Amino acid sequence: QVQLVESGGGLVQAGGSLRLSCAASGRTFSSYAVGWFRQAPGKGREFVAVLNWRGGITYYADSVKDRFTISRDNAKNTVYLQMNSLKPEDTAVYYCAADASTWPGMIASNYNYWGQGTQVTVSS
Repeated sequence: QVQLVESGGGLVQAGGSLRLSCAASGRTFSSYAVGWFRQAPGKGREFVAVLNWRGGITYYADSVKDRFTISRDNAKNTVYLQMNSLKPEDTAVYYCAADASTWPGMIASNYNYWGQGTQVTVSS
């Protein structure tokens, strides 16, 4: 069993940066693939980024590529999402997700574990 808790959200001006953290419990977390998703008001949950358990393979949504970076520190059981050059359209609740499969990819239903989410608001 894995429990996930996100932090680091907040209000930032367009062009600014934030780093989200996702702290995980569970001894086997280091063997899980992890992803970040987001959900804006009135919209469905959207894929942002995914990272395999070793941390060597990543994939990003086109909308965040070259601006966001997903990483993990398995010694700390923590996953990060560094967000640079933020835009108002990045405003959403951001969720961390994890799964024991090798590559859950971009599909939210492939992930078995989810955090509660953290709000990111980007002002213009």
